[in-house]
Amino acid sequence: MKSVYRVLAYLIALEVVIQAAAIAFAVAGLGKWVMEGGVLDAAAMESETTEFTGIAGFMIHGINGQMIVPLIALLLLVSSFFARIPGGVMWAGLVLLTVVVQVLLGIFGHGAPVLGLLHGAVALVLFSFAVIAARKSEASLGGLERTPARGTAGVA
Repeated sequence: MKSVYRVLAYLIALEVVIQAAAIAFAVAGLGKWVMEGGVLDAAAMESETTEFTGIAGFMIHGINGQMIVPLIALLLLVSSFFARIPGGVMWAGLVLLTVVVQVLLGIFGHGAPVLGLLHGAVALVLFSFAVIAARKSEASLGGLERTPARGTAGVA
């Protein structure tokens, strides 16, 4: 179960990278479309015929962020109860809490764009928490060996 926990934690970190790539692709495509004469207004946003390179990035970011990432975070929390990793439940709980904050910032960010700043910053926090959780599981599995730094004497 420790391996499941580790894989799920690293998967969350990977999902943060996918989220960043998807939204960057979408915004870059939208910018190019506007520079080539496309007009973005309420009608274009409501239209199902608006097409530009990168539009899929918006869909990937939305679906991934509201469905897939929360599901993986929930599975991480459930697995943490069985993995018996020191601090594992706490880190999985922090990951899930951060995911909930991210989803809420994403939803309410449409009405208050300044929340987008927090959305981006909290994504980095989520990435960090997920990597810490994964590293805790590696330490628990014996995958991380503590060796003295080069040129220093080991202290017993």
